[in-house]
Amino acid sequence: MNALITPHRFTGTFRVPASKSHTIRRLLIAALADGVSEIAYPLDSLDARSCVAACRALGAEITEHPSVDPQCANHPNEKGEKLVGYTVKGIGFGSNMGSEKLKAPARPIDVGNSGTTLFLALAAAALGSSPIEFDGDEQIRRRSAAPLLEALTGLGIRAESKNGNGCAPIIIQGPWKGGRVSLPCPTSQYLSALLLAAPLAPAGVVTEIDVPLLNERPYIEMTLSYLDAQNIHYETNSSFSKFRISGGASYKSTNGPVPGDFSSAAFPGSAALISGGPVTLLGLDPNDPQGDKAIFDMLKKMGANVKWEKIRGAGSAGPEWRLTVSRVGTLKGGEFDLNDTPDLLPIMAVLGCYAEGKTALVNAAHARIKETDRIAVMASVLGKLGADVEERPDGIIIHGKNSNTVPLRSGTVEGHGDHRVVMALAVAALGAAGPVEITGAESAAVTYPGFLELLDAGMK
Repeated sequence: MNALITPHRFTGTFRVPASKSHTIRRLLIAALADGVSEIAYPLDSLDARSCVAACRALGAEITEHPSVDPQCANHPNEKGEKLVGYTVKGIGFGSNMGSEKLKAPARPIDVGNSGTTLFLALAAAALGSSPIEFDGDEQIRRRSAAPLLEALTGLGIRAESKNGNGCAPIIIQGPWKGGRVSLPCPTSQYLSALLLAAPLAPAGVVTEIDVPLLNERPYIEMTLSYLDAQNIHYETNSSFSKFRISGGASYKSTNGPVPGDFSSAAFPGSAALISGGPVTLLGLDPNDPQGDKAIFDMLKKMGANVKWEKIRGAGSAGPEWRLTVSRVGTLKGGEFDLNDTPDLLPIMAVLGCYAEGKTALVNAAHARIKETDRIAVMASVLGKLGADVEERPDGIIIHGKNSNTVPLRSGTVEGHGDHRVVMALAVAALGAAGPVEITGAESAAVTYPGFLELLDAGMK
């Protein structure tokens, strides 16, 4: 499916979809827990549904129910929007419950396009004693899990890539025997996978993890916040280079709403700067551990006006915040270290095209191992639209516009089946010299269903 975006001003009030990272972690914890969990306002996207399917395949009972966010009625762009809630009856896996609780489905578990689901579920499956196979789409079959598989093997687990390249299809078979392993983490998801599963290993089993390389540290902080909420004991140091986790624990059921997604909020927030705005965003919490909330500090550095307002106190429903983003003048380039936040590279590259001077996105070589090689892809597609872009091994340099030029021209570009590339290009089109057509635009639904419709994209 192709999307055609005509340049126009983007403004309004929008509720940000729930966080994919939080949604998938909550689903997996609830699936392994003893009891029934109520997950309110989760992300309802292709990736989230892949996680639901994986949890069901492992033995959890999950039902979904429609609900209406009462805050939506106050905002004309959102009136009547239906959100989905999940009721999860967990497997009841833990210290006294035995690995037979984990099902081994007859067919491979299909994680679709969701790398987060794949990596986290691989470690969860290692808690069982029967072989479980995982597979996914074309992109998943190119995303290596080799460091994670090597670490699982070191913990006594069968962890086999059927093609021998570290990618899906992958067979996992426990039991989890523990030990000490080294796990370099070009993606934090490898470490999060072990951290979430290791506490459920049998009592007396100890898992020690040396982490010689860790990118995306804020996502580890997010994972640890879930262990803290479950009163799971672990030992680590300030650099997160060593962990020690004892088995014998179990997860309790958990309830509550899923926070909004800063990774998704980056797109409408940036659209306000390119097209004029202002844009008001709801559903975000400035105190959430998500690393991608750094986008709004980056926008301020480029010259944006970013204003947080608390519009409801804590109470039983928790605090409610309103975030307004607007442009107060010409955007300015700068240097941005994206080691903690590589998912921001596509949209920051677009912003660099609309900023005066040079914008350098650095220390983000791991952006090459996402759904696509996002460094190469963004350099290519922005170049086709007339941007002055230099590809570097660990990032991109964009030489921005001056007051006498139009930053990007009209044209057709490939979305490469990557949701963040598609959404970044859609935002870029808002300020282009003419309409921009994006191929493979349906992939935006992986994390932000309805985003292209917000931009009044024509779909064909």
